[in-house]
Amino acid sequence: MKQDLDAFAGYRERMNAEILNSGNLDLKRFFSLDSAVYREGALPPKTKELLGLVASLVLRCDDCVLYHLIRCGEEGVSDAEFQETVSIALVVGGSITIPHLRRAFEMWAKIQDRKKTDGAQGKT
Repeated sequence: MKQDLDAFAGYRERMNAEILNSGNLDLKRFFSLDSAVYREGALPPKTKELLGLVASLVLRCDDCVLYHLIRCGEEGVSDAEFQETVSIALVVGGSITIPHLRRAFEMWAKIQDRKKTDGAQGKT
């Protein structure tokens, strides 16, 4: 379980570095914009991550869903907030999002278990 999340985070970090080191200014600009829109603003980062989760579920991007689930966990999203958010994604995206909801629920459980384990070990 922890390995799944760590493997994803490691791969994402490694490949993002490779992309950003490619020298392509357009790619750097897009990545910068992507980071900037999730910062504190009129909406808090937690709300923005929930919005990102809805969009990712509707667009059916499993990597994006996992990334936003991890960020939602870091932002302190509750189980109730998670469930309301995926309900919105289902209504917006329709039944075709159900396979992605299954994976989202599975990964959310792993993220919550990890938080409990880390909390029991005194990690944040």
